[in-house]
Amino acid sequence: MPPRPRMLAAAIAAALALGAQAVPAAAADGPADDTATTTTTSRGIEIPAFYTPPSALPGADGALIRSEPLPLALSLPGIDGPLPGRATRLMYKSTDANGEAVAVTGAYIEPAAKWRGDGPRPLVAVAPGTMGQGDQCAASMALEHPLRLNGQTVSVGYEDLSVYRLLLRGVAVVVTDYVGLGTTDRLHTYVNRVDGAHAILDAVRAARSLDSSSVTSDSRVGLFGYSQGGGATAAAAELQPSYAPDVHLAGTYAGAPPADLTEVTEAIDGSDLAGALGWSLNGFLQTEPALRPIADRYINEAGQEALKDLSTMCVGDALFGYGGDSSTDWTKTGQSIGDVIRAEPVLQRFLAEQRIGSLRPGSPVRVATGVSDDLVPHGQARRLAADWCAKGGKVTYVPVVLPGVGSGLLNHFAPLLTDQGNAISWLTDRLSGEPAGSNCWSMPVQP
Repeated sequence: MPPRPRMLAAAIAAALALGAQAVPAAAADGPADDTATTTTTSRGIEIPAFYTPPSALPGADGALIRSEPLPLALSLPGIDGPLPGRATRLMYKSTDANGEAVAVTGAYIEPAAKWRGDGPRPLVAVAPGTMGQGDQCAASMALEHPLRLNGQTVSVGYEDLSVYRLLLRGVAVVVTDYVGLGTTDRLHTYVNRVDGAHAILDAVRAARSLDSSSVTSDSRVGLFGYSQGGGATAAAAELQPSYAPDVHLAGTYAGAPPADLTEVTEAIDGSDLAGALGWSLNGFLQTEPALRPIADRYINEAGQEALKDLSTMCVGDALFGYGGDSSTDWTKTGQSIGDVIRAEPVLQRFLAEQRIGSLRPGSPVRVATGVSDDLVPHGQARRLAADWCAKGGKVTYVPVVLPGVGSGLLNHFAPLLTDQGNAISWLTDRLSGEPAGSNCWSMPVQP
């Protein structure tokens, strides 16, 4: 079996292992909203009416718009409630990169396990890795349906594993769907630095406002993310002091963060995950319509069709549909997207604004990157850690040493699995109040 189908098969098998019969959740709490009445479909999957935002949004960032019970795919009856916890679907208000109010969805899970660390029960905000751009790919839906396989879409809830591991430690978890993923009013702004950071920080605020939540403003908060999620948590760690000083951030795990999108663009072009180029372009055009004339000047008819097609795809669809494709087939000039970026100063400036590493995080961070990762290149992730060290950040840098196997997707995915337990342990220590060290002094000799 070639690498791409083998990787997808492994992910599907993992999702099937989570596919137990769901146990009904308790009644919803928090503010009610009666405007959610219309369902839509995306690649044959019905998007519940819950995901359609109301016409008017609250003013406060993190304010809860609506909530409802969310049945977890893997849930068992317990003496005091379902195991590993009771889940609630959320919609909350955030602010996008343009300063506009936006509705974001996600999920909160109150764990059944007791928190045995120091202080009140902590909260971890999980920023999912790449799920896709179709609304059916949202991580909150994947908690209920870990595997979507209907002949039109392939969605795998691989982030469920980290969520369940945290719950078993007695840590409350909130998961963000990001801006535009799940919600039906706009396109997902994939890898947008500000949108991702705000969405995850406002998810913390929304979780604290639930009546069923045991976390409070005094609870320590951790951020956990890999790949797209690693970029979102890294950006959130930088922006938290100014955007969300009310969030008691104790530590951030940023795994394989796409800190420099110019380098990442070059790396994913022609790779197994070449479809992510389309998600990036779609997201950039959603955020900055002024880029549209440049896109119209370069993108040919095949490229336009690919962007439209990818806008409703999940990661499994993109692997099968666009894996290995080159962006030179999408342009009128035969240039790659990287060539176009080098030719257009406006694009260069836009991507420079997306660069993570220009601000010092106000709390400890753990940056992990596979030394053989050539999909989200190791070098630019290492540079993020070095940039933060140079600014006086408290950084734990972890190079995950694994041999390259010839597949960019496998080189990128393997460190997620091999390092996840250590990452969760590091973050749990921060949530227990244990001080974090820093190995910035060793950066000159680290791979």
